[in-house]
Amino acid sequence: MTTEITYLKGDATYPVGEGQKIIFHAVNTVGAWGRGFVLAISKRWKEPEEFYLSQRGKWFLGDVQLVRVADDITVANMVAQRALRSQWNPVPFDPAACERCMEKVAEAALMTKASIHGPRLGSGLGGMRWGTVAHIIERTLCSKDIPVYIYDLEGK
Repeated sequence: MTTEITYLKGDATYPVGEGQKIIFHAVNTVGAWGRGFVLAISKRWKEPEEFYLSQRGKWFLGDVQLVRVADDITVANMVAQRALRSQWNPVPFDPAACERCMEKVAEAALMTKASIHGPRLGSGLGGMRWGTVAHIIERTLCSKDIPVYIYDLEGK
């Protein structure tokens, strides 16, 4: 059996449902934290940002940092973006790294029976087409029957 991605209007930092939840998002390889979805995470919790910054230079594409922020919520900092978006790097999001990250997130979700929550990662600052990322989610998470909720902010 394969689940499908469920799309919701709302804020992914307030995930719906009961049980364990993993909030995933993409971070970059250069240690920059200050634009995009990370601002919403930092507004709610400091631990994911502090851990990410404390490990600067110690992680590589495909790495995942799992940071527990509540009894039932873990944030997955997924290193899936090479550097920052610029005119020389218009698509820094790395689909292969994202897939490796998602496989690790899937393992964690299956071990804890968690659902996955997050924004349309990679399609904003990462410059990637959402359809490409959605296919990765379907292959790595939905195919394992892990519930996935993607949030769009109201008005977006």
